[in-house]
Amino acid sequence: MDDQQMIPFAGVRLGHATHPEYPTGCTVFLCPAGTFGSVEARGPAPGSRELAVLAADKPDDKEVNAVVLTGGSAFGLATADGVMRYLAERGIGHPTPIRPVPIVPAAVVFDLWPGRTFTPDAAMGYAACEAATGYEGEIDQGNVGVGAGVLVGKWAGFQYMMKGGFGVASVREAGVEVAAAAVVNAVGDIVNADGTVLAGARDPAGGWLAERNPLRFVDEARLPLPGTNTTLVVVATDAILTRNELARLTHQAHNGLAIAVRPSHTRHDGDVAFALSTRRVAAPVTLVGNMAVAAVAEAIRNAARFAASIPGVPGLAG
Repeated sequence: MDDQQMIPFAGVRLGHATHPEYPTGCTVFLCPAGTFGSVEARGPAPGSRELAVLAADKPDDKEVNAVVLTGGSAFGLATADGVMRYLAERGIGHPTPIRPVPIVPAAVVFDLWPGRTFTPDAAMGYAACEAATGYEGEIDQGNVGVGAGVLVGKWAGFQYMMKGGFGVASVREAGVEVAAAAVVNAVGDIVNADGTVLAGARDPAGGWLAERNPLRFVDEARLPLPGTNTTLVVVATDAILTRNELARLTHQAHNGLAIAVRPSHTRHDGDVAFALSTRRVAAPVTLVGNMAVAAVAEAIRNAARFAASIPGVPGLAG
């Protein structure tokens, strides 16, 4: 399966930086001028930066210049420094009397491995921006960028898990575009539209553990620690939306997450959804929300479909 697809992203440019040796990296979304955004963090311990500026009660005139999704847990937030430097060098940011200050919200996944000291840094964030500059609609999926070191199906224990990854999807309807990107590092399984498991906790006897345990309930002591699991989503649309409407769009993004991940939004997951509007065409808000649900669910499934095996952890892409 080709891990690169042509995905329009409503004018937002995507770029990955992946460590050549360790399974970690970051992914940057460079926003065109005039982009507004919002965010909803439902997880109990989401590692993040600059999320408050996207709150629904903040003024609509605060544009978003970039969004960063990164590995490295909270250490990886250093990637946003590199993104800010890249944008500042080009005079991009919120105007102030001294100089523009780039607005760069960021969120992290936990991909720390024993014996690994490197975590994504400012240089990697800068490199992801350079990659995004050349983005023309084709984006790598699977074990790339922020998806390099993520895992899924951890609810039954680490010995049964599978490789997660980074995925994208796009929906176009009535002249409106809604695109979604997702990195899946979830406690839960990734499921198909009919609820069957696509990737997740494997049954040593064959098939999936959820077939014998559909509620996916185990002793809490077997679950991974809170704060070590996350699904991150970025939805972008060219529909003209207000800050409050974008806040509603993040709710719909979480609905798409809940459709594709079972269980989702557990106390062990740090799930975060961003919504971006590049504000090009008028569109019914309800339609845009429904499109976001579909795009997010498919992006999450693509994250699993394109995930390749790493030592000790199988992936669907082989």
